[in-house]
Amino acid sequence: MPNITPAVLSSAPPALTDDNGVVLRVTAFYALAAIVLVLALSLPFATDYVGPDNDDVMRLVMVRDLLAGQGWFDTTQYRLGLAGGTLMHWSRLIDLPIANLVGVFSIVLDQPRAEALALAVWPALLIVPLLYGIGLAAFRLGGRAAMHASLVLTVLLVLAIGRFDPGAIDHHNVQLVVIALLVAMLLDPAMRARDHGIAGVLAGLAIAIGAETTPLVAVVCLALALRWLVRGAVFRAAAAAFGLALASSVTLVFFATVPPSRYGAVTCDSLSYGFYALAVFGGGALFLLAALASRRPFAGRLLALAAAGGVMAAAVLAIAPQCLANPLDTLDPLLKTFWLSGVVEAQSALAQFRIDPGSLGGFYAPGLLALAVCLWRIRRKDRREAHILLFALILVALAIALIQIRGAIFSNLLSVLPLGLMIADLRRAANAEPENSRRGLAFLGLTLASVPAVWAIAGMLLPGPSRVRLETALSGSVRSSCIDPAAVGAIAAEPAGVVAAASNLGAPILRHSVHRVLSAPYHRNQGGMLTELHIGLSEPGRAEAFLRGAGVTLVALCTVDSQVRDIADAEPDGLYATLLKGVVPAYLDPVGMAAGSALRLYRVRPDD
Repeated sequence: MPNITPAVLSSAPPALTDDNGVVLRVTAFYALAAIVLVLALSLPFATDYVGPDNDDVMRLVMVRDLLAGQGWFDTTQYRLGLAGGTLMHWSRLIDLPIANLVGVFSIVLDQPRAEALALAVWPALLIVPLLYGIGLAAFRLGGRAAMHASLVLTVLLVLAIGRFDPGAIDHHNVQLVVIALLVAMLLDPAMRARDHGIAGVLAGLAIAIGAETTPLVAVVCLALALRWLVRGAVFRAAAAAFGLALASSVTLVFFATVPPSRYGAVTCDSLSYGFYALAVFGGGALFLLAALASRRPFAGRLLALAAAGGVMAAAVLAIAPQCLANPLDTLDPLLKTFWLSGVVEAQSALAQFRIDPGSLGGFYAPGLLALAVCLWRIRRKDRREAHILLFALILVALAIALIQIRGAIFSNLLSVLPLGLMIADLRRAANAEPENSRRGLAFLGLTLASVPAVWAIAGMLLPGPSRVRLETALSGSVRSSCIDPAAVGAIAAEPAGVVAAASNLGAPILRHSVHRVLSAPYHRNQGGMLTELHIGLSEPGRAEAFLRGAGVTLVALCTVDSQVRDIADAEPDGLYATLLKGVVPAYLDPVGMAAGSALRLYRVRPDD
């Protein structure tokens, strides 16, 4: 850190009473600015009202099915995979508000326009609670200056990640909102039971919405247990409120979203008996500890907490030991080779370094910088408990990101709090001595280094895929697409049947047609994905057996799809490689496509 006197650098902690009026006014201003910027930067260039991510498209398919009458407890996607469909691991809690928006707008608009408006409104609305959570957390951490700095960093993050753009309806934006609000409640300097009760509810929602945030919730529970251990009776009401709220909220959501037939199932990618039982046990244990042992001496509290921790560890091993590992580790090797290896968010830091070293800064640099700032604050005993909590959360998020890059979105979000406070302090120090250029440079340098997009842009200057994408964007060249209206329209025009296509085409085909698809990029659909891979890898004669066994009526070959190219390169005599060479087996009939289309479509002739 720069050599700055403690009196200048350390701002006084905020008062115990929040100035909610200031927080609301400031965050409302930033939220409005963020929404305007997001819409201005995305709508003029939009070619579709659904986000570019497959998950956005599949979420719309799920919402349509719900609106069409599919049961609330039935999350099976019947048109995905082999006969019988694929049970999805997504929560209906996200489908519900989107479906309601579509339903309301459908009163005055036709279905496509109602969907388009709903898919633009939903992500924009989420910006408001996200910025309120960050603004409140930053205000509680360091006052108004820290709040402004953290909000600026958050707005820049919102603009960069695309998860709040029109059409982004996957659950990751909701997860970011929940985590921001959760941290804001935990940073309450007065340690009120009300705020910790709200935090418990948010922790339960986080578990219900998606498994990605479960490690962060576990860290929160451990941090609160340790705070109770240290503070004892002072923290009694807050700890009890959090534990009871966590157990109650996860119970309510479990019985509201999980069908009775699956009450006993243990899954590691969604809310199931495993996560439910452990959350209730953990929350209940914290409540009982706080209620019964808060007035005991430290040694007594330590003994009680150790006993509860031992029972909790035993419960994890007894109820859901498989959830201690990465759920994707059980994927078939073929899927790891031809699908997972191409999913950027599923890559480890080492794998991504080999593929695109220039991209690593945007994923990891702000989080590492925030960890250093937290350690510096902790060493100086400056708002130590708050920075210990932030350090633990950012550290776990970064650890997850080292295994799978998807964790970086949470570390980048949480990093804005310690970095925003440090930026505010450096700005004040620079203003105090404007002739001191070192302080001004420190302020400017930390501000730039705290923005993931700055690292991403810098990475594009290095040789690699990031630079290629930048050059392609600057050149204005447009690559032929297999999911443009003409291509998908040709598939939709065919009689209802089963389509064999690369996984990236699966969700768009489901959205625009009534067909069933074998493959889409979802790990629960291993059977359908493996069947499609075997079709592409097998020589044409054997591929026919796979096609007929799966009841396939159409083969959709995207000539620019990376998975198709990888399959063709791996098996030069396989069906995909054969079709790319222009050789069509006798059991396939080519369907005429528009000139220049990257999609080739083939009907499977009936078996004689």
